[in-house]
Amino acid sequence: MPDRPPSGPKSRRAPRAAAAALACALAALGAQAQPRDGRHVAGDFDYYVLALSWNASWCLAEGDARDAPQCDAREDYGFTVHGLWPQYERGWPEYCATTARDPSRRETAAMADVMASPGLAWGQWKKHGRCSGEDPADYFAAIRRAWASISRPEALRRLGRDVRVAPGVVEAAFIEANPSLQPDGVTVTCRDGLLREVRICLDRTLSPRACAPDAQIDCKMKTVQLPSVR
Repeated sequence: MPDRPPSGPKSRRAPRAAAAALACALAALGAQAQPRDGRHVAGDFDYYVLALSWNASWCLAEGDARDAPQCDAREDYGFTVHGLWPQYERGWPEYCATTARDPSRRETAAMADVMASPGLAWGQWKKHGRCSGEDPADYFAAIRRAWASISRPEALRRLGRDVRVAPGVVEAAFIEANPSLQPDGVTVTCRDGLLREVRICLDRTLSPRACAPDAQIDCKMKTVQLPSVR
């Protein structure tokens, strides 16, 4: 016979406590993206996060299953731009209403050399670019300026085999390659045991700055897999 559930006040309190904890957790997550004045306004933000994705990790986790062109063995991307994200000092705007036109297919296709995918360029424009207050030409130009302003460590550009590395080593390599960066302005993310992104905080002129506390979320793993360049 299976165990019977406990009876009495304790059994009634436990579900309520669990539900309350879940509600609090969801509220905390939701608060991250809430507009500070009740609405997301294009051009109203404090700074940017430049998110650089390690292409080989994305391919292992997602791209290979999709047969994504950027995962072809003949490619040699290393890091690519995931996005340039407007941020508040707490939280961030997304999917802002804007009078700016949407980019043409030619404009999104032209970003493939740094973003690896026209589809990503389009998706990033919809979610983040519209919040920049710029038109697509200026937003994509800002992505290129931000990308060009950050040197990717040479050792990572030439990574010819899979390695395991401490996330802090990757952060330190970026700081060494970019003396203007400080530890509180760079975060390294991971998922499923893979190093996924390096995120760099930039002010509205695209100069390095400290990340706000809610953007300073580093990978907590001791070591992560860094797949070879592709």
